Amino acid sequence: MPNIGIPGLIIILVIALIVFGPKKLPQLGRAVGQTLKEFKNSTKDIVDDVAEEFKLEDKETEAKKKI
Repeated sequence: MPNIGIPGLIIILVIALIVFGPKKLPQLGRAVGQTLKEFKNSTKDIVDDVAEEFKLEDKETEAKKKI
């Protein structure tokens, strides 16, 4: 993704303001924020699950080596 920069962000915000209007823009921002928060939490849960699986796998491997 190329760097947008400040002028690009201003243009995007102006277009969003024109398309959605000033009353819908805060709602849209909140919805995007909540979506990003859910995505972040979901990816964290997945990473934690995978890390836990690797720990269990390592413990099983160590237990087999001792036998």
